[in-house]
Parts: sequence; structure tokens; C-alpha cells
Amino acid sequence: MTDFCLSRPMLDRVFRQAELMDRVIERVGVNPAVAARVDRGAAFYEARTKCISCHLEQECRKWLARPMQRPGPADFCPNAEFLRYCRKKKG
Repeated sequence: MTDFCLSRPMLDRVFRQAELMDRVIERVGVNPAVAARVDRGAAFYEARTKCISCHLEQECRKWLARPMQRPGPADFCPNAEFLRYCRKKKG
């Protein structure tokens, strides 16, 4: 018996979503080091977990492919509030 969480499709999704979140962080101008320190790392861990389980991957990829209409994260992003908070912090 195998553990679904360690199956190749699940690992692929985790890596794909982590890469997507990294692109969003860069796009909105968040310093990853600042994001990683919020709430001693717990907020970043929660944001990664939200991203991994998010069902809006295609919308996110389309948003990343378009020219930025306004600064900041997309309103549909479950991590929008966290990303806005991190943008305000400078390190």
C-alpha cells in the first residue's frame, strides 16, 4: 500500500504549486525573506499550504501571463491578504 501524499502525482502538484507561488511572490514585489519571517514562518507555511490546495491554478497562470493591471496580488488569490501585508513590510 502506498501513501497518496507521497505519490508522484501529488509530489508533482506540490512542486508545481510551490513554483507558482514563487512566481506570484516575485510578480507582486514581495521580498521572500520578509514573507518567510512573518509570524516566525508560520504565516508563510500557511500560505504555501493554501497554495498547494488551491483549485484556481489555471486562473492564477492566466493572471501571471497578463500584463499587470494594478500592483498587488489578484483578488481571487487565497493568499492576497498575506501578500498585501508582506508588500507593506520592507525587511
